[in-house]
Amino acid sequence: MQFSEQTNKTRWVIIVASFVIVSLILWNTYDFFQVFKSEERQKMEILAESLQKINKSDLTTDDLALELSIISSNKTIPFILTDHQNVIINNSNIEAAVSENPTQLKYLLNRFKKENEAIIMEDSAQYLYYGNSSLLTKLKYYPLALVLIIVLFGIIVYNFYRSTKIGTQNKLWAGMAKETAHQIGTPLSSLIGWVEIMKADNVDETTVSEIEKDIARLQTITDRFSKIGSEPVLERMNIVKETEDSLFYLKARFSKQVNFSFSGPDYPVLMSLNPGLHSWTIENLVKNAIDAMKGKGDLTVAIIDDNKYIRIRVSDTGKGIPKKDFSRVFEPGFTTKKRGWGLGLSLTKRIVEEYHSGNVKVLASEIGKGTCIQMSFKIT
Repeated sequence: MQFSEQTNKTRWVIIVASFVIVSLILWNTYDFFQVFKSEERQKMEILAESLQKINKSDLTTDDLALELSIISSNKTIPFILTDHQNVIINNSNIEAAVSENPTQLKYLLNRFKKENEAIIMEDSAQYLYYGNSSLLTKLKYYPLALVLIIVLFGIIVYNFYRSTKIGTQNKLWAGMAKETAHQIGTPLSSLIGWVEIMKADNVDETTVSEIEKDIARLQTITDRFSKIGSEPVLERMNIVKETEDSLFYLKARFSKQVNFSFSGPDYPVLMSLNPGLHSWTIENLVKNAIDAMKGKGDLTVAIIDDNKYIRIRVSDTGKGIPKKDFSRVFEPGFTTKKRGWGLGLSLTKRIVEEYHSGNVKVLASEIGKGTCIQMSFKIT
């Protein structure tokens, strides 16, 4: 227990530390962005002053080497120069395809207006609009890329943790199942021996017969647990008959207040299944339905063949399941009953999906009216 608590504390420390580190990286990135943006603003203001001086100077007599050097040194920041009527006079560091297309150049001008405040050249009544350099643009989207990388990393870690947890659970399932089968097997062998002694002592046949039925039931349960703990053998069998036989067995052992009904194809539908485990899934679904109806109501098992899939629907007239719990009902330990382990439906899911390559889900449910759970198997 202490080890588990220590592990959880360590996990939360790592999560909080990671969050702090990411926050610091994002903050510093934002700070760098603002610094670079300010520096680019200063560069463009100096460039605007150089343009104004060139406009006012006599090109034949004045020395404009510095101003021309400032303008020619700008290789990264794109800009567009307009007059007071918004007519484009000049542009620089813009792709030729855009520069030569008036429509695209106008669109780019509008984008520049949104990115940065215009620099007003009052002496010449001109306006200089500029965009962000490629470096600043990359820096702008860097936090987004960082967040995306962190999210992807988080997904990978989560999937690894989840697969590890599922793998551990599967090993636990298998170990518990094998141990249960082993533990039941020892007294079961002894009971079989005692039955033979009772027969030799001429004990009442009815008593012996009932004990043999219970022993047969225990053998079935042991067989189920042994198959859960290992890879079960699948056989080509008629799923319609196997389902109907399982339902018939259960019908004889429940109250007459439960109205059983069955419908399905009148022809055999062959598929690969393990009869013992399939019977267990039907038993789990039927018992769950009867519990939901509190032992009184209508229970329907319907088999539908659509040529590609065989679907088995178990419907009841019980209390229903809230929509938010549709997927949770198949989780180990989840139950709404005061008594119970919450393993029946999770076992059903494991048998259907892992051993028979099928799918099980809550098809429909309405509070106070009932629930329909569907198993689907691909016909091969």
